[in-house]
Amino acid sequence: MEIKYDDRFGIYGLMAEFDSPEALVGATQRAYNEGYRRMDAYTPFPVEGLATALGSPRTHMSKLIGVAGLAGAVGGFFLVWWITVVAYPVNVAGRPLNSWPAYIPITFECTVLLASIIAVFGMLALNGFPEPYHPVFNVPRFQLASVNRFFLCIEARDPMFALDKTKEFLEGLGSHEVSEVAK
Repeated sequence: MEIKYDDRFGIYGLMAEFDSPEALVGATQRAYNEGYRRMDAYTPFPVEGLATALGSPRTHMSKLIGVAGLAGAVGGFFLVWWITVVAYPVNVAGRPLNSWPAYIPITFECTVLLASIIAVFGMLALNGFPEPYHPVFNVPRFQLASVNRFFLCIEARDPMFALDKTKEFLEGLGSHEVSEVAK
């Protein structure tokens, strides 16, 4: 009899440990192909192709940062223009008040400033940080995720999750060890 997820079990999910990034990417692709969608991978360094294997959607961060940079450039340019032409016009050496080449450094700095602020806060918001506690920290061997091991965690709230079936599936992927992740 297959045990479906029930909150009474008190588990977050099942975590499989792998020895190499290739094994992790292959296991993640197989899990995705089997229908698992609520899963995450943990590695000591970025692994190429892992986000695609997890089925992670593309974010709109690059567009958001581009718009913020453009807004910073326009805002910086018109701020300096307003200061030199409207608020405090000073004729220096007979130059025109609207001497735009002098505005380029401020325009560039405002572009970088606004784009980087949006990038930092957008990254924090989309990643859900700060998150000082996560259930995967309950697995004793998870500390190796920052050293030399690779982990795949399938969450218990996944519609395909069945405790025995999912554990058997993860063991069949060539994992080193499969652990229950307590809440």
